[in-house]
Amino acid sequence: MDISLHIAQDPDADELLGRSPLAALVGMLLDQQVPMEWAFKGPRTIAERLGANDLDAHEIAAYDPEKFAALLAAKPAVHRYPGSMAKRIQQLCQYLVEHYAGDAAAVWKDAGTGAELLRRLNELPGFGAQKAQIFLALLGKQLGVHPKGWREAAGAYGEPKAFRSVADITGPESLAKVRAHKQELKAAAKASGR
Repeated sequence: MDISLHIAQDPDADELLGRSPLAALVGMLLDQQVPMEWAFKGPRTIAERLGANDLDAHEIAAYDPEKFAALLAAKPAVHRYPGSMAKRIQQLCQYLVEHYAGDAAAVWKDAGTGAELLRRLNELPGFGAQKAQIFLALLGKQLGVHPKGWREAAGAYGEPKAFRSVADITGPESLAKVRAHKQELKAAAKASGR
């Protein structure tokens, strides 16, 4: 994997996301309750604080939990909730070590169908149905992962030119369109009393 992404809107962070399957998964995991760019800058910040140029699932899985939480909480914090996110990242890495020998790309490398890949993503700690579909769409739209039926498995997020999620962000203009879509959804939900 060595693809140009523009999700974090930061060249160094995006470079890591484009070459590191684990960084992409961690960025997706962090993408909640913070701006998308902040979430997807997180993997680069974590790698730098670990003194590395990439994330290693084995290292993170075995890291002392209190020290890892402190690493994420150091200013500027990696996430609004650094303690709970540190725990989730470690759980994700422990799962990857246990089920995929620490190789994040193995989650999708040999998936025969979009449905199978979606099932695998749903099994990852911290990945619910929506997050799994969004990541599947990101894999298909920007990272060249195209098992049979991937668009259907990704649901609405797999639609071309949808501008619904991080899967559709290729630069500042598309980021603005995704933000506008999310604001429309929030306004509609608020109007309907949800």
